[in-house]
Amino acid sequence: MATVPALEKPPAALAETPAEQPKKGFRKYWHLYAAISPFYLLFLAFGLIPVGFSFYVSLHRWDGLGSMEWAGLSQYQYLLSDSDFWSSVGNTILIWALATFPMIFLAMVTAVMLNSAVRFKNVYRLAYFLPNVTSVVAIAIVFGSVFSTNFGLVNALLQAVGLDQVAWLNTPWGIKIAIATLMTWQWTGYNAIIFLAGLQTVPSELYEAARMDGAGPVQTFFRVTLPLMRPVLLFVLVISTVTGLQSFSEPQVLLQNTANESTFSGGPGHAGRTMVLYFFQQTFDNNDFGYGAAVAWGVFLVVILFSIINWRLVRRRGED
Repeated sequence: MATVPALEKPPAALAETPAEQPKKGFRKYWHLYAAISPFYLLFLAFGLIPVGFSFYVSLHRWDGLGSMEWAGLSQYQYLLSDSDFWSSVGNTILIWALATFPMIFLAMVTAVMLNSAVRFKNVYRLAYFLPNVTSVVAIAIVFGSVFSTNFGLVNALLQAVGLDQVAWLNTPWGIKIAIATLMTWQWTGYNAIIFLAGLQTVPSELYEAARMDGAGPVQTFFRVTLPLMRPVLLFVLVISTVTGLQSFSEPQVLLQNTANESTFSGGPGHAGRTMVLYFFQQTFDNNDFGYGAAVAWGVFLVVILFSIINWRLVRRRGED
């Protein structure tokens, strides 16, 4: 009867206990963590800590100088019933809608034209991107002259075709259209460059196959280009939602000389008072830092809500 050979003794390297194995933790990679630590330290100092402190302030009544008085959730309870806040939310949403959808359409058309251009592509890209890097204050001052009632370029064009003048910066809808036009002009070129980058990733073989199947330019755009551009469109829509719902400099500079009230009033009838403008009014005009912090958190929730809605709508259409 054959005997089973005895198992050989394992090598010493395999017999080591876990405690004897080299340690692979923070001490081994500390220099890598130290290299990336400045970003996280700055983010902690100028990001997380201020955000946490703003929530702490929103639970108190504070004028910015004296001692804080505990208020609990009463600031948020008042925010839910504050008609001025909800009016600013409505103004912001209307301005965002008037600016975002025409801007996305114009940016897509511009990107398609740039993608098909043969000569001077870089010159066109620079020209369309220039408004985004121009100072918002300078843009608002120029648009204030363009939409001026008596000497504005827009009213001059209306009179040239036989129409009456419009007091753009003194009527509710005129104010919203002026702010939306400014934002559209500012962001169209920026988003056109993003759309152009997405268009250049579409394989040319797909366009050739579409032409061989008899598809025209319009059918090719809606059947080939647009479905493949959906992730880029989603990105542009979310970014436009975040920036559009936080508009501040545009109405503040454009309307600062059209009302006898504070700088953050939003023009006659508060028609241009956005959410962020209302936050600045409560904080720096009324010196109510506690309620201003609560308004800031309300703005944050509105922006998050609309971003999620836009993301879900675009994704659902893509799945369909």
